[in-house]
Amino acid sequence: MALKPGIGRRLLAGGVLAFAGYMVLWGGEYSAFHLLRLKKERREADARLADTRAQVDSLKTLAGKLERDDAEVERIARERFGMIRDGELLYRFVPVDSGGAVQE
Repeated sequence: MALKPGIGRRLLAGGVLAFAGYMVLWGGEYSAFHLLRLKKERREADARLADTRAQVDSLKTLAGKLERDDAEVERIARERFGMIRDGELLYRFVPVDSGGAVQE
């Protein structure tokens, strides 16, 4: 069975085009799927960077407050560390375990 003239070249060209299409979609480091994944990773990294920048800004604001405002320093010392001034009494309330048995 002999092929018509030019059919072999068409089959070869079709095969080359099919192979090129395969390489564009799935082949290697610069495939379409790889580039889409890189774009997604870039968006996620940009979002994390924006969150980090917001945290840095809030920490800079807090640091500025702590440098200038003694009342803010006192508030944090009292709330976080339970510090008191001379002559003050500190009352601490311990939560009661309501699930346990009553002790006599």
